[in-house]
Amino acid sequence: MAVAVAITNLTYTATDLRGLMSKERDGEVVRRLSALALVLEGHSRTVAAQLSGMDRQTLRDWVHRYNEGGVAGLASGKSTGRAPKLNAAQMAELYDLVVKGPDPEIDGVVRWRCVDLRAQIARHFSVDVPERTVAKWLRRLRLTRL
Repeated sequence: MAVAVAITNLTYTATDLRGLMSKERDGEVVRRLSALALVLEGHSRTVAAQLSGMDRQTLRDWVHRYNEGGVAGLASGKSTGRAPKLNAAQMAELYDLVVKGPDPEIDGVVRWRCVDLRAQIARHFSVDVPERTVAKWLRRLRLTRL
């Protein structure tokens, strides 16, 4: 049978953790502090996890994070999300392309539409994106779709 992970970071008592709960704005951190306070009060891991709305394994993971990083370690990390398809230099190049406008003889259009820019982006940057993404990029560059 596995041994329960002990709370080795004894900076705060259960009462101190409950005091921090009242000042914390992030509900997830409050829930984690509550679970840790229950464990410090002597409740079993299973009971503490159930009363805090999490699995016993999840509580174990938060105990590890609390032991390593204290209360700050209980905050959820920010997701960086997917890497952008175009970097800042390429976005600047796209901006210049749109502002300059198309050459009717070369590009075959008299004004840029999202569908035209999509094809231009695919040729120029070797990136295939939906028209909707082109519209979002234009809005981010403070340009209109037409």
